[in-house]
Amino acid sequence: MKVEFHVPKSFLLGALVLITAALSISPSHSRTATATTGLAPADDAGAIVGVISYVGVPPRRIRIDTSADAVCSQKNPSLVTEDNVVRRGKLANVFVYLKDGITAEGKRLSDLTFAVPTSDVTLDQKGCRFVPRVLGMQVRQRLRITNSDPTQHNIHPTPRNNAEWNQTQANGAPPLYMSFPYPEVLVPVKCNQHPWMKAYVGVLRHPFFAVSDGNGSFEIRGVPPGTYTLVAWHEGGARGTEQTKQIKVDAKGSVAADFAFGGSADSRQQPSLKVLTAIKLP
Repeated sequence: MKVEFHVPKSFLLGALVLITAALSISPSHSRTATATTGLAPADDAGAIVGVISYVGVPPRRIRIDTSADAVCSQKNPSLVTEDNVVRRGKLANVFVYLKDGITAEGKRLSDLTFAVPTSDVTLDQKGCRFVPRVLGMQVRQRLRITNSDPTQHNIHPTPRNNAEWNQTQANGAPPLYMSFPYPEVLVPVKCNQHPWMKAYVGVLRHPFFAVSDGNGSFEIRGVPPGTYTLVAWHEGGARGTEQTKQIKVDAKGSVAADFAFGGSADSRQQPSLKVLTAIKLP
């Protein structure tokens, strides 16, 4: 006996709508997954390299009176200020980063998203000072705070965009962990028990940043080809001093971007190209 099934047209129409909706959702998820990488293919990525100079005679590094803490006096008796660490005319502890820009594919850097690194960034308290003085990390990346000194310290970040907090860390205590949910350049960190102790944390959505070393050198790798605003930040004043420069990164290319601070070079938003021209004069 032949049995026939009659499916209402309304049922078929509803099923068709559900299938269409499902198909339209899938590509959206795949695009999001691709966008979260935010990185150029290894074959196309470029690099930014440069040197930070200091113009003129740098301020004298002053010896710090640590007598209020006998451990600090014994641990680091020759402790001096670190706001201007200059060696042979080169400036350390300058935070260099891409502020924004357009990739070769026409995408704004600020519109791209990047995976949160699984590795921790460490801020240590050693010799009664923060080490390193300046560091960078990504939004929501974990900051690991340690105390290598045989004395008690205090960690007190004072951000503007993120929540402020204040915690004591005794000698021998386990590491403290924190993260910043919002980008901020830069977050000051102080120790309420040792007022000379300072550090600065640059928090960005992307990984394109570096800190100049003892020779003033920095390098940012893995940069997608494009045109960007590069910023060099150095501590000083209420919010620090900035230099900016427009750069173009070619596929597989390396662009040089040097900056200078000190004396007349310290002008907020002053292009470094003009500073370099002044340096070459006799």
